[in-house]
Amino acid sequence: MTAERQTAFIRSLDEGNTTFLNEIEAEAREAGVPIIRPETQRLLRFLLEMQKPCRILEIGCAVGFSALLMSEYGMPESRITTIENYEKRIRQARGNFKRAGKEEKITLLEGDAAKILPTLTGPYDMIFMDAAKGQYLTFLPEVMRLLSPEGLLISDNVLQEGDIMESRYAVTRRDRTIHSRMREYLYRITHDPRLETVILPVGDGLAVSKMRHAVER
Repeated sequence: MTAERQTAFIRSLDEGNTTFLNEIEAEAREAGVPIIRPETQRLLRFLLEMQKPCRILEIGCAVGFSALLMSEYGMPESRITTIENYEKRIRQARGNFKRAGKEEKITLLEGDAAKILPTLTGPYDMIFMDAAKGQYLTFLPEVMRLLSPEGLLISDNVLQEGDIMESRYAVTRRDRTIHSRMREYLYRITHDPRLETVILPVGDGLAVSKMRHAVER
């Protein structure tokens, strides 16, 4: 069975999202805005049900689809803080939050996550990393500071369409820095004694990391 057929089969079993989320997803895809893939959405819904986070931090909001999904399928009392740096996407996200009636549950912070993260006060029960792939390594120290002792860190797009498995010389020169930084990021989260991490071939690769019990931070 090819990977494409396997993905199509898995997607065929998914009951899908709400009508509103489907509309936002369709609009985003038509506009060429990258959003999390259907199989990643399914896993995220599962993790929300399992973890039941009250405080969620998202790094990389885009048009707000993932934040809306987490708000829809998370706990009723959950509150989400999301960060976005691109002005056009900020306007679209705010519009989508308003359309969904989620303005009181989702707080959008505008600006560079590298500057915003040090200003935040944790702990967060779940942190969803879906920003520029080359910046994951930069954000990691602050993410670890903000993650709760029982927290879950979810990092999307970690396999880089399969490029992460290749030698740095096999990827285009312009992608080599991102390639090396993502490899270092994956090494860090899989070898950090504070974390238990699994890397899943879901979507474009998803790393799920949980803080270990009884480990001094």
